[in-house]
Amino acid sequence: MNAIIDLALSFPLIVFTVLLVLLAVYWLLVVVRLVPTELFEHDSLKEDHLASTMVSLGFAGVPVSVALSLLVVLAGAFSLAVELLVLRWVPLGLFRVPVGVVVLWASFAVASPLTAGLCRRLHCRLHRHPGLSRRCLLGERVRVTGVDDDGRARAVMDDDEAREVQLLGKSGNQPASGETRILVKYLPDVDAYRSVLEQDYLDARTRLVRLHLVGHHEPSETQRHGHNGSSPSA
Repeated sequence: MNAIIDLALSFPLIVFTVLLVLLAVYWLLVVVRLVPTELFEHDSLKEDHLASTMVSLGFAGVPVSVALSLLVVLAGAFSLAVELLVLRWVPLGLFRVPVGVVVLWASFAVASPLTAGLCRRLHCRLHRHPGLSRRCLLGERVRVTGVDDDGRARAVMDDDEAREVQLLGKSGNQPASGETRILVKYLPDVDAYRSVLEQDYLDARTRLVRLHLVGHHEPSETQRHGHNGSSPSA
């Protein structure tokens, strides 16, 4: 038992120990219905907050709490493996901290694409529970299937045609049948979404580059396609 405690309190594993305790408390509060599953979601991706950051990193379609939980668990598992297979057998001394920092970075770097893949697999299952997947659909790609006379449009999720959503356009940004659009704002009063054309959404990633939310080593869509990079209006 003492060996397990020492392992859990060693660096860098102590970081994941603290994060897992916080996640356990959070999910306990979710189970007893004291906090919602979509605690970190907002109605819009326009502002800079945790949900919009996670979407920009590829974790759209699932609640932020689910994506973060998977990310921490997978990164913690990788860090534990490195600790058991390598670090515990090497006399690092004062180099334990800088090596631990590198392990932390590598753990999240390895866990990030794995977590994104798991989140994509969860999309369809979450789509079957509309009450749990409204705000977390922001950032998802949809295909417009029809437009009503009152300006409302019907669209289906690009990766799950069984889930239909309602789009509400505004002057200068009206959906048209056949378009591929990205959900950027949820309107709870009418249970509908604002959306922008997929290309406009991709061009807006230049703004995230300026905010350092997307690495400067990743070429922006503007550089690849030659557009002006203006931010779309929701």
